[in-house]
Amino acid sequence: MRWASLSFRTVGTQAAAPSVTAHFAPLASSLLPSDDEGEGRLRVRSVWISDVHLGTPGCQAAALLDFLKAVDSRHLYLVGDIIDGWQLRRSWYWPQAHNDVVQKLLRKARKGTRVVFVPGNHDEFARKYLGHSFGGIEVVDDCVHTTVDGRQLWITHGDHFDGVIQCAKWLAYVGDSAYEFTLRLNRHFNSLRARLGLPYWSLSKYLKLKVKRAVSFIGDFEQAVAREARRRGVQGVVCGHIHHAELRYIDGILYANDGDWVESLTALVEHLDGRLEILDWSDRAAWGAQAAGDAATASQGVGAAAGRGVAA
Repeated sequence: MRWASLSFRTVGTQAAAPSVTAHFAPLASSLLPSDDEGEGRLRVRSVWISDVHLGTPGCQAAALLDFLKAVDSRHLYLVGDIIDGWQLRRSWYWPQAHNDVVQKLLRKARKGTRVVFVPGNHDEFARKYLGHSFGGIEVVDDCVHTTVDGRQLWITHGDHFDGVIQCAKWLAYVGDSAYEFTLRLNRHFNSLRARLGLPYWSLSKYLKLKVKRAVSFIGDFEQAVAREARRRGVQGVVCGHIHHAELRYIDGILYANDGDWVESLTALVEHLDGRLEILDWSDRAAWGAQAAGDAATASQGVGAAAGRGVAA
């Protein structure tokens, strides 16, 4: 079996390690195909995911389901924007793959994983149910996670630190529509790249990192979240919201953003020894899509050959 590369960044109890790229092959023994029950093969202590945006065409539900099947944890934190209520109000979009993700989350809760849901701005409707539990999934406004080595991490979606969301929500809706348009353009663009044998490339991510104002917004957001974590007396913070995975120290506070499942396909995990790591699932997802395409092409070829044989 061929294994794609898996990119990651790790942070232990010391300073943040630089970004590195590791090959997936060394993890083959711990990331075997899932069994019938769907239990994970990479066992970690905690997982954080956010910005899934179920209910939108941009959601990479198949890749997320693959991740949830491959990774097993004691704690699973859903750090906001899991369901996109904004988009669902405009037009209903809910394919079977999105149902499968919800069912997988509920199954994990039934099988003993502690699943905690911290709503974001796109699923703010869930904030009406803080303190309740649905199917074993706890709904909270924010919470604190204690790592195995004793560090306390404050968990929040992060939209409270976005001035546009707080002061000009109408502008946030306009920006959301523009973002959806960019994602649609990106899907067509990458469909063409795939036919040319080129890897996935994120247009919106490129624009965010090239536009000076967007880069400034990301930096300001990270600084504001880190300052609030310091004020709360914790050692770090885990958030989402800006679709930009990051793991580093800001003035002595560990800042972790778990990214998203629309573009970057990333998650934050805590290993059994307390190490924190960002897993990049995009390479594995791209390889899976390519393998599926190759299989479909081969199947069509066999069918065509069989058809010619019958005709002869």
